[in-house]
Amino acid sequence: MNDAIDSFWKTFGGILSPHGPASAGAAATYVPGDYSIHFFLQLAVILFACRVVSWAGQRFLGQPPVVGEMIAGVVLGPSLLGLFFPDLQAAIFPKETRNVLYAGAQLGVALYMFLVGLTLRLDHFQSKARSAMAVSASGVIAPFLIAVAITPLLLKVPGLFTAGISQANATLFLGACIALTAFPMLARIINERGLADSPLGTLSLAAGAFDDAASWCVLAIVLATFGGGSGVAILAIGGAFIYVGFLILFGRRLLAPLGRAVEARGEMSTTVLAITLMAFCLSAFIMDAIGVHGIFGGFILGVFMPRGLFVSELKKKVEPLAVVLLLPMFFTYSGLNTRMDMVNSLPLLLIALGILAASIAAKFGACYLAARACGEDNRTAMGIGALMNSRGLMELIIINIGLQKGIIGPTLFSMLVLMAIVTTMMASPLFEYVYGRKARVLGEMETLNGAAA
Repeated sequence: MNDAIDSFWKTFGGILSPHGPASAGAAATYVPGDYSIHFFLQLAVILFACRVVSWAGQRFLGQPPVVGEMIAGVVLGPSLLGLFFPDLQAAIFPKETRNVLYAGAQLGVALYMFLVGLTLRLDHFQSKARSAMAVSASGVIAPFLIAVAITPLLLKVPGLFTAGISQANATLFLGACIALTAFPMLARIINERGLADSPLGTLSLAAGAFDDAASWCVLAIVLATFGGGSGVAILAIGGAFIYVGFLILFGRRLLAPLGRAVEARGEMSTTVLAITLMAFCLSAFIMDAIGVHGIFGGFILGVFMPRGLFVSELKKKVEPLAVVLLLPMFFTYSGLNTRMDMVNSLPLLLIALGILAASIAAKFGACYLAARACGEDNRTAMGIGALMNSRGLMELIIINIGLQKGIIGPTLFSMLVLMAIVTTMMASPLFEYVYGRKARVLGEMETLNGAAA
């Protein structure tokens, strides 16, 4: 009896312990001090690369910092640094230390999505709901139709999708990738140009939020059903519905005291900050534990957090660290998994260009036509299409999940990274060309130094 009890507690206590095989050669393994040394060096290199590339992108190309950070991640990976200086790249980013970098990257991106949830404005949905639904539906349906058309062809190419994946899951995943919009970047461009209350701004924000919500829902379904059996699917889908339902019913009421405490004090105390971050970590843990992903937990909790002074105080304390220090780790981890040299033949290059062209046509073209059908003028519809076509950080998040969960292979991952970077780089220049220049002359848009920052 005592042995059974001891066995139970040993098993229970090991739930959160690593379950991988032990290392065969203890003398060749890394000790904790080695991980620490590499981690601090990696952070220094990542911050330096992101700052330099972001500055160059803003200074010479008029690109927002997120584009520079995306490119910096690829620069530090095997596609550039590893290609020309393989020994140096391997010394700074050895494979054995990447799990530590992965954990930091997940913290950064989940915390960032928590901040995005905090700033989600539900009033955008109400004022332009009908038109936004039309634009959003077009921006989702067209990419999925494109995915239906091209996925059977991609499945015939070895190494793009994981062997054994069903055509339905592959189609859903690719459709979600093409349908995504860089909602945080879109919101930043619109707000900095004083377009938040304009038809273009309101419609784009609402449609972008709808698109991303639909894409994340599809991704959650794919993750829940991919290779895990009915039990995994029931836990993931059922658990997500129960958790979101709980937040809808009780979330604002339970979290409201945090907002009142900040309002009463006039600032956020360390106690309120600690409780908030604890809730964030628990929310991310819940979604990760049920088999979806931690970023969903961060984002959905942010939606139900108090607004007003609470948001401004929390962003003041958390956003600089999340954006400057933690998020670049995610870009670099993505870059370490990006192998542009795997697109090493004319057929693969044509596939990559085909995915890029199909993604642009599906998103830009469909959103433009839908906006025109809703009565928007040609210039406004073009501006909406240009903004909705950007994928940005959101694309990197979803394809990293796909790679991590074994849905896609490194070759398709690299192609989708290329698509994310190109469509994001297109956003600001294309928006300026089709809408910004004339709007600024007409006094409809604020004059800024450079493109969206």
